[in-house]
Amino acid sequence: MPLFDENADDAPAVAMEYKVHVDPGKEECYFQFVQKGATIYVSFQVLRGGDGMAGFAIRNPSGQLVHPYQWKPASEFQEVSPTGGYYGICVDNQFSRFAAKLVNLYITTFRYDQWEKFTQELKDIDVSAENCTNILQGVDKRIQGILQMQQLARSREARDYNLLLDNETYVQNWSIAQCVVVIACFVVQVYFVKKLFETKNSGRGRI
Repeated sequence: MPLFDENADDAPAVAMEYKVHVDPGKEECYFQFVQKGATIYVSFQVLRGGDGMAGFAIRNPSGQLVHPYQWKPASEFQEVSPTGGYYGICVDNQFSRFAAKLVNLYITTFRYDQWEKFTQELKDIDVSAENCTNILQGVDKRIQGILQMQQLARSREARDYNLLLDNETYVQNWSIAQCVVVIACFVVQVYFVKKLFETKNSGRGRI
C-alpha cells in the first residue's frame, strides 16, 4: 500500500502518522517514496494487543533488508537514501496467532539539499545568505528532532492509555465475578441452613 507518491508533492519535508491494525498471523506492508538524497525516519510503537510486541522490518528501494525483523514493542530507523525510490515498511504479527495488534507508525522524509537550492537562487540575485541558510538548516534539524520526540511521547501516552483501559476492564470483570461468587455462596448457605432447620423440626415432630 503506497503512503506517499513520488509525484504527489515536492516539499522538502513530509511527516505522516498512522495507527495500523494488524490481524493475528498477518503481515501489513506499506511503501513510502523517498527522493534521492533525502533522509527517511520511521518509528514503530505497539499500542495494544497480545504481548505488546510485533515484528518490524524495512527494505530499501533495491529490496535489501536495511532493518531486519525484530520482535519488540518499539523500534526506530533512519538513513539517507543514496538512490531514492520506494521503501517497504512492514509490520509483522505472524508469531501471534490469536491477538491482533494496534501499531502507531510515524514516517518523515526531509531534504536538506533544498536549503542549498534556496541559497543558489539567492546568489543569482547577488544576495549572500550563507549564515541565514546555516541557521535555517540548524533550526530545521532541531524541529525534526522535536517532532520525533513529540511523536514518541504521543505513542507512549496512547500505549499507557490503552493499558489503563485494559486494566480497568480486567478489574471490573473480576469484581463482577467476585460479587457473583459471594452472592452464590450466600444463597447456598441460606439454603443449607434452612434445610438444617427443616430436618430438626421434622425430627422433633416424630418424637
